[in-house]
Amino acid sequence: MSITGVRWSGPNAVLVELTGLAGVLALHDRLQAEPLPGQLDAVAGAATVLVKFGSRFHAGAARGLLPHLDLAARGHHAGNEVTIEVVYDGEDLAEVGRLTGLGADGVVAAHTGQVWTGAFGGFAPGFTYLVGENDSLSVARRSSPRTAVPAGSVALGGAFSAVYPRQSPGGWQLLGHTSAVMWDLGRKSPALVRPGDTVRYVAVRERVAVRSAVAPGPGSAPDQAGSGLLVQAPGLQSLVQDLGRPGFGDLGVSVSGAADPRSARQANRLVGNEPGSAVVENLLGGLAVQARGDQVLAVAGAAVRLEVRDADNQLLRTPALHTPFALLDGETLSLGAPGTGVRSYLGVRGGLAVEPVLGSRSSDSMSGIGPPPLAAGMFLPIAPVTGVHPVGPAESTLLSVADGPTELRVTLGPRDDWFGPAAFTALAGQDWLVSEQSNRIGVRLTPGPSGGAWPAGEAATPGAPGAALVRTREGELPSEGTVPGALQVPPNGHPVLFLADHPVTGGYPVIAVVVPGDLPFAAQLQPGHPVRFTVVDPTTLAPANQEPPHHGEPDQTASEGTQP
Repeated sequence: MSITGVRWSGPNAVLVELTGLAGVLALHDRLQAEPLPGQLDAVAGAATVLVKFGSRFHAGAARGLLPHLDLAARGHHAGNEVTIEVVYDGEDLAEVGRLTGLGADGVVAAHTGQVWTGAFGGFAPGFTYLVGENDSLSVARRSSPRTAVPAGSVALGGAFSAVYPRQSPGGWQLLGHTSAVMWDLGRKSPALVRPGDTVRYVAVRERVAVRSAVAPGPGSAPDQAGSGLLVQAPGLQSLVQDLGRPGFGDLGVSVSGAADPRSARQANRLVGNEPGSAVVENLLGGLAVQARGDQVLAVAGAAVRLEVRDADNQLLRTPALHTPFALLDGETLSLGAPGTGVRSYLGVRGGLAVEPVLGSRSSDSMSGIGPPPLAAGMFLPIAPVTGVHPVGPAESTLLSVADGPTELRVTLGPRDDWFGPAAFTALAGQDWLVSEQSNRIGVRLTPGPSGGAWPAGEAATPGAPGAALVRTREGELPSEGTVPGALQVPPNGHPVLFLADHPVTGGYPVIAVVVPGDLPFAAQLQPGHPVRFTVVDPTTLAPANQEPPHHGEPDQTASEGTQP
């Protein structure tokens, strides 16, 4: 039970490799009980623990501390014991019996006859990967995933078992269903099963009905008598966002928050709010809100035209971006289509006073946690302003208006050893184009024209036009934690750049991570816009001058000096 390696996962996080599940649980338990300086979150994976920090200084210091932690001497935290009643009527029960040679009755006996241990969260809030005492039920996932797996489905995938907390796509083999509610925000601990807990499945014959726990949001019939904004048109997508809910990664809950936190902070600063006050994040314009009571507003982010109209729809004025302005009672503000960027942030003095969930007012499009998307007729209450709140000065736009590629700095790893020289040349030696399928979960990229160089500052070594990122290693990567900015590479070689609502864990290798300071620009990329990646050192953020690693050695190893 030891740490075998520590890899960079962007400049503000490290991925710790361990010898097995016992080591993962030991380190995760230690970090939960005794966080390292600057630690924000610790996310357990199949054979790793991802540790996130508030700065690269703290991440760098942790790389020196982690290999020397004595995991055997930790104060062991006994997990809860959970019983889950299951009706074994799943569509894949007979197939699993055939694949394992146990038959349907033998599968039920093996599933109920062993104790399962919560290993790590991911995929969705309340979805906990469980590991059994033996591998008698280890089966491959379905070759063709289902588009909708019902909530409460009990399933097997590889060496793991789990319960789907909500209806979602999935490729696991379905054994049955349960009425156990895996995720309920009304409980002190929303997740029924957490890492380190033990689970025993019990077979029952009676039919059970699954109750779905619904995340709270703004009421359907809110009191519109107070100060606030009445949504007249939401546009393509408008969401309530703040700076997110860090610290719940082990429950499968992503940080979420504003996709472009720099612009969200700026909108709040302009109207005199705290940086983490709730704002409206609007995608591609089309938002219209009417003031109830006199308000002070500001819009930052994408370059949109602002118009203020009276109750008769007469144009009164066109406020400037990145400047505080008044929206008087009954007046309506509308946002036009952006010329540059895709996301605008509307801040209002006092901040939006919707109900927080897990300490945040952010809407998480991946999990459904938080306020629902804005809709016409929805009322957004404004928190009262107390004391003196200075209004910030006007600022210039943070977005570049250049027609050329947007340069994004990346640090290699943590899984750059899954790729060879051709992939590194393609990564930094050609443009990548933003796909129209991009969203708050991630920016999907397709290969563009080649013509750059590896490394920065040296002679050009163009890759083949339209080159994808080809792996040199076969097989599947065990699920492990991911960070915003991760460039995850699916089998087609077209990377996905993770944004605010990315999954907590992933199973595709991450070749590199965009540095946090460049993520606001990534969040504002329009479809078809070219992107150029520049590799930098994770400790200094200076352009990397060494040859790209091809042997896959971790950045730092423990005293054993070995890799798993």
